[in-house]
Amino acid sequence: MKKSRLAKVLTLGLAAVMMFSLASCGGGGDEEAGGEDITVVSREEGSGTRDAFTELTGVLADDVDNTVDTAEISNSTSVVIQSVAGNSAAIGYISLGSLDDSVKALKVDGVDATVENVKSGDYKLQRPFNIVTNGEVGELPQDFIDFIMSADGQAIIEEEGYIMMDDAAPAYEASGLEGTITLAGSTSVSPVMEVLADEYKALNSGVTIEIQQTGSGAGIQSTIEGVCDIGMASRELEEEEAAEGLTSQAIALDGIAVIVNSENSVEDLTTEQIRQIFTGEITNWADVAAAE
Repeated sequence: MKKSRLAKVLTLGLAAVMMFSLASCGGGGDEEAGGEDITVVSREEGSGTRDAFTELTGVLADDVDNTVDTAEISNSTSVVIQSVAGNSAAIGYISLGSLDDSVKALKVDGVDATVENVKSGDYKLQRPFNIVTNGEVGELPQDFIDFIMSADGQAIIEEEGYIMMDDAAPAYEASGLEGTITLAGSTSVSPVMEVLADEYKALNSGVTIEIQQTGSGAGIQSTIEGVCDIGMASRELEEEEAAEGLTSQAIALDGIAVIVNSENSVEDLTTEQIRQIFTGEITNWADVAAAE
């Protein structure tokens, strides 16, 4: 009798442990639904990439950014990549020129995110890389701008995976100027700007170039305040910013890649699906798969 009672207790205990284990592992939840809850990874407010992405996908509506409140906010392109690479359920967006093998870029409306498709206009998620100046530009900063827009600078832009603005630009001749140039702004523009700066300094050894990655909005504000010589922005100027006397010049064209974890089976999203995911209307990858 004692053995029978003990066996019954052990059986009930084992059943309870199994039920707890299933609950802890998500048994009967997402697995049965056929997908994981989506982790939305977005850029911080003031990011030019975020501004362009939300506008192009419809996440921005009536001047309101409707990015879901539960989104993980990252303050740079590299952090977005790391977050998506480390989370099988994550989705984010980055500069196409910063794309690497640690994540997977999705097709958007059936079109691959490639330089060729951005050039042709077939890939719709694209925006300019701009430099911003305030009033009269000094001789040295202007010479650096001349280098960027020269055949030499535009070739570097293309080599780095972006799209040049002028394929008939004149060659650059070293000026021999000396001094310091300060740039601030977009973390998307910064990688190609660092390469441009290194090449410019190799031609003009007396020049120092400081690049601060602060985000497009902060870079534009620094330009207004005269804290930097040149601002970097991955979006167009807003009306109130242009009213401050700023001048914006496009130095390259870039795509915005929508990225997921390499293990994610999804290959293609429509612009509408992207909007629904980033506004929280679609919250599970099973719902995405069902719509395909």
